[in-house]
Amino acid sequence: MQYVIPIITLIVGLVGGFFIGVYYLRKQMEKMQNDPQMLQKMAKQMGYNLNGRQMQKAQQMMKNQQFSGKKGPAQGQGRKKK
Repeated sequence: MQYVIPIITLIVGLVGGFFIGVYYLRKQMEKMQNDPQMLQKMAKQMGYNLNGRQMQKAQQMMKNQQFSGKKGPAQGQGRKKK
Protein backbone atom coordinates (compact mmCIF):
# COMPACT_ATOMS: atom_id res chain seq x y z
CA MET A 1 0.00 0.00 0.00
CA GLN A 2 2.92 2.34 0.63
CA TYR A 3 3.91 2.14 -3.06
CA VAL A 4 0.42 2.28 -4.57
CA ILE A 5 -0.70 5.66 -3.19
CA PRO A 6 2.34 7.64 -4.48
CA ILE A 7 2.00 6.04 -7.92
CA ILE A 8 -1.72 6.85 -8.10
CA THR A 9 -1.02 10.40 -6.89
CA LEU A 10 1.64 10.83 -9.58
CA ILE A 11 -0.69 9.62 -12.32
CA VAL A 12 -3.55 11.85 -11.15
CA GLY A 13 -1.18 14.83 -10.96
CA LEU A 14 0.15 14.25 -14.48
CA VAL A 15 -3.33 13.89 -15.96
CA GLY A 16 -4.61 16.94 -14.08
CA GLY A 17 -1.58 18.99 -15.11
CA PHE A 18 -2.07 18.03 -18.74
CA PHE A 19 -5.69 19.17 -18.79
CA ILE A 20 -4.89 22.39 -16.96
CA GLY A 21 -2.13 23.07 -19.50
CA VAL A 22 -4.46 22.46 -22.44
CA TYR A 23 -7.09 24.77 -20.92
CA TYR A 24 -4.50 27.51 -20.35
CA LEU A 25 -3.11 27.20 -23.88
CA ARG A 26 -6.60 27.45 -25.42
CA LYS A 27 -7.36 30.58 -23.40
CA GLN A 28 -4.09 32.17 -24.55
CA MET A 29 -4.87 31.35 -28.18
CA GLU A 30 -8.36 32.86 -27.84
CA LYS A 31 -6.83 36.07 -26.44
CA MET A 32 -4.34 36.16 -29.28
CA GLN A 33 -7.15 36.17 -31.85
CA ASN A 34 -8.26 39.60 -30.69
CA ASP A 35 -4.86 41.10 -29.88
CA PRO A 36 -2.66 41.69 -32.94
CA GLN A 37 0.25 42.90 -30.79
CA MET A 38 0.32 39.61 -28.91
CA LEU A 39 0.25 37.71 -32.21
CA GLN A 40 3.09 39.87 -33.56
CA LYS A 41 5.13 39.21 -30.40
CA MET A 42 4.66 35.45 -30.76
CA ALA A 43 5.68 35.59 -34.43
CA LYS A 44 8.85 37.53 -33.56
CA GLN A 45 9.74 34.97 -30.89
CA MET A 46 9.51 32.29 -33.57
CA GLY A 47 11.72 34.32 -35.90
CA TYR A 48 9.05 35.73 -38.22
CA ASN A 49 8.33 39.38 -38.96
CA LEU A 50 4.75 39.73 -40.21
CA ASN A 51 3.57 42.67 -42.28
CA GLY A 52 0.00 44.00 -42.07
CA ARG A 53 -1.43 41.70 -44.70
CA GLN A 54 0.19 38.61 -43.19
CA MET A 55 -1.06 39.66 -39.75
CA GLN A 56 -4.64 39.90 -41.00
CA LYS A 57 -4.37 36.50 -42.65
CA ALA A 58 -2.97 34.95 -39.45
CA GLN A 59 -5.79 36.44 -37.37
CA GLN A 60 -8.39 35.19 -39.83
CA MET A 61 -6.90 31.69 -39.74
CA MET A 62 -6.99 31.70 -35.94
CA LYS A 63 -10.61 32.86 -35.89
CA ASN A 64 -11.57 30.05 -38.27
CA GLN A 65 -9.78 27.47 -36.09
CA GLN A 66 -12.16 27.88 -33.08
CA PHE A 67 -10.49 26.67 -29.89
CA SER A 68 -13.67 25.35 -28.31
CA GLY A 69 -12.58 21.74 -28.00
CA LYS A 70 -13.85 20.84 -31.47
CA LYS A 71 -11.82 17.94 -32.81
CA GLY A 72 -10.54 17.64 -36.35
CA PRO A 73 -9.50 20.28 -38.87
CA ALA A 74 -11.56 23.42 -39.32
CA GLN A 75 -13.90 23.54 -42.27
CA GLY A 76 -12.02 24.09 -45.52
CA GLN A 77 -8.70 22.93 -44.09
CA GLY A 78 -6.87 19.65 -43.90
CA ARG A 79 -6.06 17.04 -46.49
CA LYS A 80 -8.38 16.48 -49.38
CA LYS A 81 -9.37 12.96 -50.28
CA LYS A 82 -8.44 11.76 -53.72
